[in-house]
Amino acid sequence: MYRIGIGLALLLCACAPQPNRKTETKVVLNDEIALQKPELAAGLSINEALADRRSWREYGREALTLEELSGVMWAAGGVNRADGHLTAPSALGLYPITVYAFFPEGVYRYDAAAGRLVRVAEGDHRRLTAMQEFAYAAPLNLVYIADLGKYEGRDIPAEHVRYLCGQDAAGYAENVNLYTAGHGLRSITRGSADEAELLELLQLDPARYFFALAQTVGKAPAQAQNE
Repeated sequence: MYRIGIGLALLLCACAPQPNRKTETKVVLNDEIALQKPELAAGLSINEALADRRSWREYGREALTLEELSGVMWAAGGVNRADGHLTAPSALGLYPITVYAFFPEGVYRYDAAAGRLVRVAEGDHRRLTAMQEFAYAAPLNLVYIADLGKYEGRDIPAEHVRYLCGQDAAGYAENVNLYTAGHGLRSITRGSADEAELLELLQLDPARYFFALAQTVGKAPAQAQNE
């Protein structure tokens, strides 16, 4: 009877519906990358993410999955309300920051309203985003470009406008830092890049746009993952 009971229990377990196992999707780098909506219940708690947050300088070359990339971009400055406002705060609600994603295969502009990345340049331009070697190996570098035109017609001193833009970019970047800490990824916020060549590549007028911040995002090197 005991053996029969064990056998029946195993049979029932085998026949019972199994929970859906999520399949991670690779990023297909076309002219546009359609991003996924984030799972709001995923990841560590905010306190756990804060406890784990740190700046990393060691990265593997493994690409982010579509799920991971979608989460990173949404955290940076994705739409989180029906009125179009974003995950990151903005002084005066002007949102002067545009996020660019630099991959080994090309450069993309983040269109938060449409939930997509739009290619603006082909090829590997990661060396324009940093002056540290580790950034050139990481699969993703984000660049935050500020648009001074958002403040036209407002009585704000020019030097204070640049301060406000930097403040906004810092909010985007720290959102990413917390997201990566809460989802097993790595990141670091950086202030150095080749601004002149960046703006030339992106075909942006330096009289109106400027480089505010950059950020490296990726995963642990393979050896570190196996330890």
